[in-house]
Amino acid sequence: MREIVKLGVILLIICSIAALFLGLTYEFTIDQILAQRKAINEQARKEVLPEAQEFKPIDEDVLNKIISENDTIKEIYGGYKEGNIIGYAIKTAPQGYGGPVEVITGISKDGKISGVRIGNHLETPGLGANATNPSFYKQYHNKSIDKKLEVVKASPGENEIQALSGATITSDAVTDGVNYSIEAFKTITGK
Repeated sequence: MREIVKLGVILLIICSIAALFLGLTYEFTIDQILAQRKAINEQARKEVLPEAQEFKPIDEDVLNKIISENDTIKEIYGGYKEGNIIGYAIKTAPQGYGGPVEVITGISKDGKISGVRIGNHLETPGLGANATNPSFYKQYHNKSIDKKLEVVKASPGENEIQALSGATITSDAVTDGVNYSIEAFKTITGK
């Protein structure tokens, strides 16, 4: 009995020390982690709305109204060039096969999708993770926002996206994210 208690105390001490060091590491690195996330998000916005020179978050009340209608919307930034708005970069997080899939969609003021990028995800490597390949996400480029986008397994038509082989759930999630962005764009612009 004494041996079990002794081992339990030693294990408790080791776990406590490990937890302390883990907490200290977190405290020392959190600012760098947040700065890197901010830089990655800014880069994704530039990739989906390349004409923009700067990005500003939309009015918080408008964002909260949109989020109350669809909680997959995470953030919306207006893209500006020479002080004029040229479009919006909208981040959504629809449910994929392995969990939420961050989808950043750029929509130009004229109602065309200017780009799509996939951020953090938990999709299966070699299947759903292929959504991060340009061969998949470039299908969305220059699609009109007039009709809802749909996923198909055969050759895609005008407002259709060809599904990733073996990853239809991920393809649907990304397309849902783009469609949610289109709805948010229409709410903001009144189109």
